[in-house]
Amino acid sequence: MALDLDALDAAYLSFWQERHVCTLTTLRPDGSPHVVPVGVTFDPATRTARVICNKSSRKVANVQAAGPTGARVAVAQHQGRRWATLEGRAIVRTEADAVDDAVRRYAERYGRMPSPNPDRVLIEITVTRALGRG
Repeated sequence: MALDLDALDAAYLSFWQERHVCTLTTLRPDGSPHVVPVGVTFDPATRTARVICNKSSRKVANVQAAGPTGARVAVAQHQGRRWATLEGRAIVRTEADAVDDAVRRYAERYGRMPSPNPDRVLIEITVTRALGRG
């Protein structure tokens, strides 16, 4: 059952601030799922999830292949009986300010600054559904 994005409880939101390896699921052009481990940040106020990655990655290619309206994706995490999934539409952003903001958010959540990477881009997800139990 989907959760109300306007009324996510404190435990669910806290779970998205803890350090957890997440997964990102994108669809390949043939429709098969591509699931990879990633770091994710979630801003519930703007309903935006962010994944920083290399511009030559398969996940970026999958999102770009969906065209200008973006790709349907899901990010998820779990720990024991707690789990959370965010679904939405993703686009790839390359603007330095957007990528820098995503790197800052990543450092806040994961407690470390990623190594510099001139090929870093941002997969930005407009969240349309939340599921889980935080």
